[in-house]
Amino acid sequence: MRVGVPKEIKPQEHRVGLTPTAAKEYVAHGHEVVVEAGAGAGIGAADEAYRAAGATIADGPAEIFETADMIVKVKEPQPNEWPQLREGQILYTYLHLAAEPDLTRGLMETGCTAIAYETVTDHHGGLPLLAPMSEVAGRLAIQAAAHSLEKHNGGEGLLIGGVPGVKPATVVVIGGGVVGTNAAKMSVGLGADVTILDRSIHRLRELDDLFGGRIKTHFSTRDALETDVAAADVVIGAVLVPGASAPRLVTRKMIGTMREGAVIVDVAIDQGGCFETSRPTTHADPTFIVDGVVHYCVANMPGAVPKTSSHALNHATLPYGIEIADKSLDALINPHIRAGLNVHRGRLTNRPVAESLGLDYADVDRIPSKL
Repeated sequence: MRVGVPKEIKPQEHRVGLTPTAAKEYVAHGHEVVVEAGAGAGIGAADEAYRAAGATIADGPAEIFETADMIVKVKEPQPNEWPQLREGQILYTYLHLAAEPDLTRGLMETGCTAIAYETVTDHHGGLPLLAPMSEVAGRLAIQAAAHSLEKHNGGEGLLIGGVPGVKPATVVVIGGGVVGTNAAKMSVGLGADVTILDRSIHRLRELDDLFGGRIKTHFSTRDALETDVAAADVVIGAVLVPGASAPRLVTRKMIGTMREGAVIVDVAIDQGGCFETSRPTTHADPTFIVDGVVHYCVANMPGAVPKTSSHALNHATLPYGIEIADKSLDALINPHIRAGLNVHRGRLTNRPVAESLGLDYADVDRIPSKL
């Protein structure tokens, strides 16, 4: 199979779909890898490193989209990219289609087969290709919050960990999954007063054991949200419904109860966000203020640390990607890869996405024989 790696063109996105190490693995499996010139520059991977791994270098993206059987990316195709996809071509990347109706329809029109990292599963019931970027985003969320709390950035002027004799910031984390756990780890490490809300008692017990009493755990009800958000200096939105739009758990009314200069970080913004006042921002202009509260809503947070992110992502995506390249559509017999299938030959094959966008869902449990 010919595997193509275009350079990421989303603003401030410096990650790369395949590192030279990953490219070498594809080549070792007998595949041809073609990488756009400069695709790895953001992680310090020169074109020569890809050549040494056995890949060839393309001058621009046109050759890759025209000739590759499988496109490996990091972020969703941009408006000038998705029309270049074609029927029978496999796209393997993050998609987050529930927040992207135009992209969803565009992918359906191309006839391509789109496999989304964020909905691929494993035998533990987890989301293994989402997890590494969730770890990065959760940790970055606290760095972003700490920066945003500084007075010159519109914040209260608080140090997250405080100092002796001065209390630390109050950090509230909504969601006890991978993002929330990593945000809490960073917050606790800095000395913050941390509360995690979740709707799973089992998960709250696990978190209580994990942190050894260094955090507070609250069962997430509307009353608990209202109380905790109003008292918070920082609120981290770490809510995930796999494939679907994030629920808008925090209303504008709740935002209005927060102190002036408090900070929210909406890590769920790539799925539409879990704060009513959220809208996507970029690393170049990451924050805005609503009702006196600083909002950090960058949709590709891990893109700020592309070296860490690209290697972590490739470690997770490589085994599945190799299987797809080795078997083509026969790889969809694997139920975990099939769970990643979002669009196939003009049909929308992920139920949560279809329900979020009000589009028809195609049940393709028998792929590849059914379609």
